[in-house]
Amino acid sequence: MNRAIRLRHMRENVMKESSIKVGVIAEQTGPLSFMGVANANVAKMVINDLNASGGLLGREIELCLEDGATIDSVAEAKATKLVAHDKVDVMFGGIYSSTRQAIKGPAVVKGKKLYIYPEQYEGQERDPLIFCTGPVPAQQVDPLIPWLMQQTGAKKFYLPSADYIWPHAMNKKVRQVVTANGGAIVGEEYFPLEHTDYRQTVEKIASSGAEVVFNTTVPPGVTPFLEQLYDSGFTKRGGQIVCTYFDENLLSQVPQAHAEGLYSCLDYYQSVNDPFSQKLLGRYNKLYPGSAQFTGGSACSGLYRGLQLWAAAVKEAGSLKQDDVIKALDHAKIAEGPGGPAEVVPGQHHVRMNMYIAQASNGSLKIVKNLGVIDPKEANVPGVSEFARMSAAG
Repeated sequence: MNRAIRLRHMRENVMKESSIKVGVIAEQTGPLSFMGVANANVAKMVINDLNASGGLLGREIELCLEDGATIDSVAEAKATKLVAHDKVDVMFGGIYSSTRQAIKGPAVVKGKKLYIYPEQYEGQERDPLIFCTGPVPAQQVDPLIPWLMQQTGAKKFYLPSADYIWPHAMNKKVRQVVTANGGAIVGEEYFPLEHTDYRQTVEKIASSGAEVVFNTTVPPGVTPFLEQLYDSGFTKRGGQIVCTYFDENLLSQVPQAHAEGLYSCLDYYQSVNDPFSQKLLGRYNKLYPGSAQFTGGSACSGLYRGLQLWAAAVKEAGSLKQDDVIKALDHAKIAEGPGGPAEVVPGQHHVRMNMYIAQASNGSLKIVKNLGVIDPKEANVPGVSEFARMSAAG
C-alpha cells in the first residue's frame, strides 16, 4: 500500500513538473476591478474545465494568475515575472490598450512569447506573436453608426474621449464612417482617464447642436461624465448616447437613469439567447455569484474565446512548440462560445464572430439588432522574420 501511495505521488509530481503554464493578467484591483475580477473567474473556470477533460496533451494546465491593478507599470512587472520566473507557455490579459502595450514589451518584444489579448480595441495590432479575440472597429463602428443614423435621423456627433490610443483610433474611424454617411463631427475632446469635471464639455455638447454623443471616456471618468450629461438634459432633449464597450458590468456601476437609452455594440450580451450562451452564463453565475458578471465589454467573452481557441490550436499542433501552435491558431475555430461560434481569420490574427447592438432599458441591455457574423477586416500579419525586418527598418 505504501508503495502504491509513493507511486501515485511520483506520478502527481511528474504531472506537476510537466504542467502547461498559462499566464493571465487581470485587473483585480483598481478602477477596473469590477471587470478584472470577472476575467480572473473566467480564466479559473476554463482552465478547470480543460483539466477536468484531461488537460492538454495529457498534461495538467496550471493557471498563473496575476493582478494588473489597473496600473500599466504593474502589468508590465507582472508580465516580466510570468515570462522570466514562472516560464509560462502563453500569456493572456489586459483591458486598456495601454495595458496591452505594457504587457507586450516584456512578454512579446523581449520574451518572444505568444500573447492573446481578449478585449475589444482599436485594431491594427500586427505583431506575429499576438492574437486578438475581441471586436475591432470594423465589427462595431462600421455596422453601428449607419444603423443608428438610419434609425434616428441623427447626423451631428460629439466625441468626448479618454486620452490614450483606443479613443484616438476609434474616433478616426467614427469620423470616416459618419462623414461617409452624410453626417458631421461637431466636437472632439480628450481627457485624462481619471478626469471628473465635464461641465464645460456638456455645455459645448448642448451649444453644438450634437444629436449623438459617441463616448470613449472610460472608467473611472465615464461615471461622472454620464451623470453630468444626464443632468444637462441631453437625452431628455432627444439626444442619443453611444458607448460601444458598455456592458452589464458597467451598467451596474451607474444609476439606471444616467444610461437609459444608451446604445452599445459587442460580441456578447447576457440576453443572447442561444442555448450554449445561456448555459455558460448559468454555470458562471453558479460558480461565481456576486457583482463580477460575465460580460462582453469587460473582456470575459474574449478571454473565454481566446482560451478555447488556444486549446484547440494546442490539440491540433500536438505539442507546445510555439511556431506550431501559432500555425494552428491562425485558423482555429470553436463551434460554441459566448455569443456564438468564432474563428480566427487566417493571416489576420483577429476573430470572425457574431455581433450585436444593444440598448440600455430599465436597468438591462436589450438586443435591438443581431448583426450576424462580421469579419474583423484587419490587415494580414507579417511573418516573424518579415516583422523583424520591418521593425529594424523603423
